[in-house]
Amino acid sequence: MNQRKKNRKPKKRSGAARPAQPLPGPSSNPSQYRTKSRWSLVFLFIAIALGGVYLQRFLTFGPEIPIFTYRTVAEHPHDPESFTQGLVLADGHVWESTGKYGKSKLRKTELETGKVVQQIELDKEYFGEGLALANGKLYQLTWKAGKCFVYDLDFNKISEHPYDGEGWGITFDGTDLIVSDGTSQLQFFDPDTFEKNRVVTVQHGRRRIPRLNELEYADGMLYASQLGSDYIYKINPRDGNVVGLIDLTGIWPTSERPDEGLLNGIAVDAQQKKVILTGKFCPKIFEVQFEEARR
Repeated sequence: MNQRKKNRKPKKRSGAARPAQPLPGPSSNPSQYRTKSRWSLVFLFIAIALGGVYLQRFLTFGPEIPIFTYRTVAEHPHDPESFTQGLVLADGHVWESTGKYGKSKLRKTELETGKVVQQIELDKEYFGEGLALANGKLYQLTWKAGKCFVYDLDFNKISEHPYDGEGWGITFDGTDLIVSDGTSQLQFFDPDTFEKNRVVTVQHGRRRIPRLNELEYADGMLYASQLGSDYIYKINPRDGNVVGLIDLTGIWPTSERPDEGLLNGIAVDAQQKKVILTGKFCPKIFEVQFEEARR
């Protein structure tokens, strides 16, 4: 081919419409189409993946709830050999149920000094669990024996009630005794007959909260510790929905805990507006205030 013709520029056409450019497609530029198609698939995959992650997080963790932290107001002495299972605070005294076969106790101590005011031991066949004060009586659960012991405030046994399953935590809402059994369920019992009135499942969104342990009721809300974690769940007792989370990280450093040393023990004195916390084999009782964490 003549080199001059090859390099010759086409003449401009005056007044003539340019031919319509073909739409992108296989017939116009196959390689360009394949590239765009690949990128479209990549973007589509990313969008689906991100949407799936968001949906999964939404379904797993549920709606946004307030997160609380704590401020330590005071520290009080606590028996470091006490395997704390249940805790009650009233009239400046701490009422405590402890566990372990052959070592389970019901005791009353002074909050400020830790001095034991009164104490009884359970028979060796019983493993003490949660403790509640209701209508002037103390209710103490046992772990696997299926018995709830009822005492007057001088520790005289009044009666006992059988129940099915394990006993973990117990509290009183003014009408019912609320009992946890280590699952995500809470059972509501009549304090006089111990007949089961209802059961609720504790959940956040669609995620059930397992291993619920020590319980406390205050100001219309239920507070539950979780075995093995440093969190307390704030729960609406009517429907079991979690409405807040209290993060206790650092209140009892893990480096200072003995074997089996776990946070367990929540008590509120509504009249004196005091909240105390402790743990299994913990040498301290922490008097705290809860504060909403900054985000």
